[in-house]
Amino acid sequence: METSHVAALQAKHETLERRLRDEMNRPAPDAVMVQHIKKQKLIIKQEIAAH
Repeated sequence: METSHVAALQAKHETLERRLRDEMNRPAPDAVMVQHIKKQKLIIKQEIAAH
């Protein structure tokens, strides 16, 4: 079960990475959205590291 949880977290992290890349490639990136995505990525990365 734990490996599937980690895999789900990694998939979520990859999705956030794509969202961040898409946002950064926009002509006028939303700084608040960028910060929000980065925070979510960090939380997920810490959770992955804890397992």
